[in-house]
Amino acid sequence: MARYTGPKHKLARREGVNILGKASQSLERRLNVLPGSLGRRGRRSRPSEYGLQLREKQKLKRIYGLLEKQFRKNVLEAQRMSENTEEALVQLLETRLDNIVYRLGFAPSRPMARQMVSHGHIKVNEKRLNIPSYKVKVGDKVSVSEKFVANEINKKMIEDNQLEVLPSLSKTKLTGELKRMPKSEEIANPVEYQLVIEFYSR
Repeated sequence: MARYTGPKHKLARREGVNILGKASQSLERRLNVLPGSLGRRGRRSRPSEYGLQLREKQKLKRIYGLLEKQFRKNVLEAQRMSENTEEALVQLLETRLDNIVYRLGFAPSRPMARQMVSHGHIKVNEKRLNIPSYKVKVGDKVSVSEKFVANEINKKMIEDNQLEVLPSLSKTKLTGELKRMPKSEEIANPVEYQLVIEFYSR
């Protein structure tokens, strides 16, 4: 499956916010410096309406680690759903298996969560799945394979993760469950979803 493999700090600096899903002191110091040889500190020009929509779209897409084709598919699907488009988009992105693994604290970042899923270290209802984009359903139980946690380094990585579990999820040690669909107000993404939706409605 295609994915971005370039420097992630560069993407975060371009958006001006930490989109990595984990704390990074070196990144926080450089967020006000645009990527490039000159840095252009503090010289972010005022964008047009289209520019604002584009930046919010790029920001949200990069937070979840998706490429354009896959992200666009999620937005268009959300627009076709009967419920509020913003809520639908939040649910489609948040119920991806790789994101659920990250939200449950089984991985310190979404790229790591995606790798765990791709390598077959994650089970859904006791069945091994290796599809990061799989949509987890309410009531599904997500767990880490015994082989993965048999490694002390991996086990310690999970135990040391202090990420707070969302209200829509429940977790007991190495197993988590999607209790209900997440709500937009519970997701602390620094993104204006309406601008993202408007970008694809042009």
